[in-house]
Amino acid sequence: MPSLPTDEKRNRSIYLLPNAFTTANLFAGFYAVVQAMNGRFETAAIAIFLAMVFDGMDGRVARLTNTQSAFGEQYDSMADIISFGVAPAFVMYVWALQDLGRWGWLAAFVFVVGAALRLARFNTNIAVVDKGFFQGLPSPAAAALIAGFVWLAVDNKLNIGATPLSWAAFTLTIYAGVAMVSNAPFYSGKSFALGRSVPFWVMLLFVFLFVFVSSNPPLVLFSLFVLYGLSGWVVMFFRWRKAKKLNLQRKNSM
Repeated sequence: MPSLPTDEKRNRSIYLLPNAFTTANLFAGFYAVVQAMNGRFETAAIAIFLAMVFDGMDGRVARLTNTQSAFGEQYDSMADIISFGVAPAFVMYVWALQDLGRWGWLAAFVFVVGAALRLARFNTNIAVVDKGFFQGLPSPAAAALIAGFVWLAVDNKLNIGATPLSWAAFTLTIYAGVAMVSNAPFYSGKSFALGRSVPFWVMLLFVFLFVFVSSNPPLVLFSLFVLYGLSGWVVMFFRWRKAKKLNLQRKNSM
């Protein structure tokens, strides 16, 4: 039987290192579901944040080691829909939304379908969208909003039986699901290259950020992702204002 060409063998092979991080991402999402079923919501929320870390590493490792593959892209999307779609929705539903009856599971479903549509749109538009900004809230950031809210509430021992807190969880879940399929531009951070040299103050900034997050992880992380979750609308507003100003100038010059 004739042997396959080297390029074809490479296309059929699977790179271990980046896909190992993707598997860790998938495991963290699955672990979050298991912990939520056991009533350990703080652990479940932390697992979702760990899934974010692994998700951020697999793509960068693949680019740094030149081990990108079509298999890796598809595997990453499958892992993301579990870790940043199903897992956060399930954690939030078991923790708070089930007390709201059908409104609760509808909110959880809106989040899941928002994550699925977000990932499908990202995969189909990856070659045409602005590299500096995501179209819609990224699914890991949406999952961080959910996980951060749960972690913050559990850490402060808030009573989830209180109706206002359940409806706050409902509102946040709906917002995150809708924001994922919006057209608001959210900064992607892809322009930041790990391999290039940076000024010394950048390293100091990372140290300060680490200390800042360590001071109160649930509060700081949730606050940071709330700001990020609103930043897209601010960018959209300024873009709309700039476009309106340019149109006005164009009309006045005619």
